[in-house]
Amino acid sequence: MRRLITLTTLCLLLFASLGAQAQGSYKYVVKHLEHYDDKEIHYGFFFAMPVSRFSVRHSPEFLTADSAYRIQSPNRPNFRVGFVVNAFLNDRFDLRTTPSVSLMSREVQYAYPNSTRTEVRESTWLDFPVLLKYKSERRNNSRMYFLAGGSFSVETNVRRKETQGTSRLSTGTMDLAVEYGFGFEQFFEFFKFAPEIRFSHGLINLYRPTNNAAGIGINRLTTHSVSLYLNFE
Repeated sequence: MRRLITLTTLCLLLFASLGAQAQGSYKYVVKHLEHYDDKEIHYGFFFAMPVSRFSVRHSPEFLTADSAYRIQSPNRPNFRVGFVVNAFLNDRFDLRTTPSVSLMSREVQYAYPNSTRTEVRESTWLDFPVLLKYKSERRNNSRMYFLAGGSFSVETNVRRKETQGTSRLSTGTMDLAVEYGFGFEQFFEFFKFAPEIRFSHGLINLYRPTNNAAGIGINRLTTHSVSLYLNFE
């Protein structure tokens, strides 16, 4: 996840540097889509790669002999695609929603003294974020922006599996998350391209208590992800 953040940050800085060099190399630069962002509502689409995991909070039973001595959820890459609906508020702020379909896979790993077990939850999520976007002043054909807000998600087509036996970990199908991020907009002749990094932190405990071994040692599961967005508007 750190490598993804570093790589994307470097890409954003590279775009900004190229834009600054282009501005310094020419006395006159044609402004592409000069009044595009002044529209009351404009649309677009995006592709995204979320890197996601569960944040595991252990219960008091984690210290008992029946529990695994280590329970963790590693980061896993996923895929997301959706639409952009952007409403103009003023020269600095927009209201933005990015409804999407996410193909998510999260796992929980259990380590016992003599064995290990991994449970994977694969499912499709419908995401409905609502975000407030702050835009910097446009410099010819580029500018930075920041956004923050919340997202409501519903899980569908759930598929559970584990390396041994039948899945026994039970989780909820609705989530509410806080989201925030930053991006860089580059205006071209016919479209606007905006790479973006967005962070998401789930607020709802998705763990559903069970009476089997998979539930021993777990008290709370929340979602966390870092996503690279490629926006086209």
